[in-house]
This record gives sequence, C-alpha cells and structure tokens, in this order.
Amino acid sequence: MATLMQRLFGDRGQRSKDVAKERLRLVLVHDRASVAPNLVATLKEDILQVLRRYMEIDEEGMELELSRQDDSVSLVASIPVRRLKRGV
Repeated sequence: MATLMQRLFGDRGQRSKDVAKERLRLVLVHDRASVAPNLVATLKEDILQVLRRYMEIDEEGMELELSRQDDSVSLVASIPVRRLKRGV
C-alpha cells in the first residue's frame, strides 16, 4: 500500500503531471466498473505484493483496468516483467 501511496502522492519525485495522470486513471477505472476507488487501489497493491515474491516488475509501467460490460466486470492488467526470481 505504501508504494501506491508514494506513486500517487509523489514521494519518488514524480512530476505533478504524472501524479495527476495516475489519479485520473484510477478515477476512470472506478467510474467504468462502478467500484469504490479505494478498492481499485487496494487490489492493485495486493497484486503487486504477490508478484514481487516471484518476479521483479516495472511498477511504473503497470496498468490495471476494470471494465464493465452488461452484467460482468473484467480485470485487465498489463504488468511489465523485468526478470523472474530464481529459487523462490
């Protein structure tokens, strides 16, 4: 959760444009899927936690999208993998 908070609030020295873009993206995901914004943020962080056990990922390039079509919601994630961790 701390990593997401850092990304959203700029602790990593992100430009305000990038922070605003990420916040807007989360709001749009929320609107499309009709889920609470904090649920999307929590889901994203939980996915990151699990993936970090097995691989090194590019969190800056990660995209997570929930979309609604009729009565179903789909989750689409694009997660750039830098390398797999061996011996885990």
